[in-house]
Amino acid sequence: MSEAIISVRALDKRFPGVHALKAMDFDLSPGELHCIVGENGAGKSTFIKLLSGALKPDSGSITVKGARYLEITPHLARELGISTIYQENILAPNMTVAENVFLGRERTRGGVFVEYARSRGEAQAVIDGLGIPLRAEAMVERLSPTEQQFVKIVRALSSQPAVLILDEPTAMFDLTEAERLLKLVNDIRSQGIGIVYISHHLEEIVRIADAITVLRDGVVVARHESGQRVTPTQLALEMVGRPVASVSRTERPFKPGEVILRVRELRRTPGSQPISFDLHRGEILGIAGMVGTGRTEIVRAMFGVDPRAGGSVRREDKGLEIRNPTEAITAGLGFLTEDRQRTGLAVSLSVAHNVSVAGLDRLGRVFLNLARERRLVQSLVDRLSVKTPSLGQEVRFLSGGNQQKVVLAKWLFKDVDILVIDEPTHGIDVSTKAEIHRWMREFVAGGKAILMVSSEMPEVIALSDRVIVIRGGAVAATLSGDEISEERLILSSVGRAGQEE
Repeated sequence: MSEAIISVRALDKRFPGVHALKAMDFDLSPGELHCIVGENGAGKSTFIKLLSGALKPDSGSITVKGARYLEITPHLARELGISTIYQENILAPNMTVAENVFLGRERTRGGVFVEYARSRGEAQAVIDGLGIPLRAEAMVERLSPTEQQFVKIVRALSSQPAVLILDEPTAMFDLTEAERLLKLVNDIRSQGIGIVYISHHLEEIVRIADAITVLRDGVVVARHESGQRVTPTQLALEMVGRPVASVSRTERPFKPGEVILRVRELRRTPGSQPISFDLHRGEILGIAGMVGTGRTEIVRAMFGVDPRAGGSVRREDKGLEIRNPTEAITAGLGFLTEDRQRTGLAVSLSVAHNVSVAGLDRLGRVFLNLARERRLVQSLVDRLSVKTPSLGQEVRFLSGGNQQKVVLAKWLFKDVDILVIDEPTHGIDVSTKAEIHRWMREFVAGGKAILMVSSEMPEVIALSDRVIVIRGGAVAATLSGDEISEERLILSSVGRAGQEE
């Protein structure tokens, strides 16, 4: 391997109550795909923010192209050719692909007039060079999640970087879409661009990585160089420091309880297919299908977040109709959205306030009993093993997995009977994922129910008592018991269920 394009030595970063990164060493060569793995809170996001200039290190150095720096600013990162694509969607949906690609770097004439034709031409040239099926004039809001991820990559590559940092690029993708993106990443690597790649998909990591760095509690605990054989199980053990039980298919025979939620002829738009299903007490009902088939839109319309063109949603055992989120919550439903930071949490507020916000009626009618709030919240924090220095810690400083636990705690505080969970473990490490899976099973074992949307097929297979497969916005199949298999899910998703291979 050629001389390192980035060399990090003894990089250290502390936050209040947390030593996030401890004397980290790291090297990246041109054309190398170096993966970083670790549990949520292990220091991965802190590290890439130090490289991109979003954070300032407390000590240590970063050497780029032979020049040594004690800190990197965002402006310096751009000058040095370091481009970062974060997990969060930071695109402007009401703008075109080309406008997003050059946002903040607009092509102008005389420094005043934006040259839109030139921007479209340059953006399309980068797109065509990567072999991506995109049009520069397309509106971003009309693109699929995969296409939007491609837009972020085009924007990063339009500045001709030497280093590309990817944070969970395939977190929300199904197998087909993930393969498309991984092929693109491999093409980028072949151009001599060094890639720092963060993912919780360990099978993906061992397949694509040239080198792997394992972080645990801010410390590098293992390194695997090119040519060294490593397995997902070995990585999981190094990440957690103990064996992690793999998710297995629920063994208990499912005996459905009474119907707790009844959905009939639900239509998201006048032209969409009607959706009908029942949810029973004691059940985890999975919703599967390819990305972009309308799974999220269905549960949002069901909860009343988005308007619907027709149909009914009824809390059957209580005789309550649900038309909007207020009625849904009153009927005992909670909703964990796929974007926990934007729609599930108030990230600038404390852990305590985020947990109690949906259940303030439990704290008093006129004056809030803050002592009771602290007692109830602490009980839930302990029960879900939320890692936080204190209940007063702002949620934005917690890892993704702990933020997800805070959202869960919010609905437990409210004591809901039905949880609608969209992507319960996306962007979450294997250990935290196992904890959340265990909690979901305990939740329904108490006579409650979960409606779960997930892009992770192993998760759907492991947890679901029944699975509704969505294709083209309609129910393509309903599977239960031994029918819930990878083969049946794939065939139902692509419209070939029951056909001979």
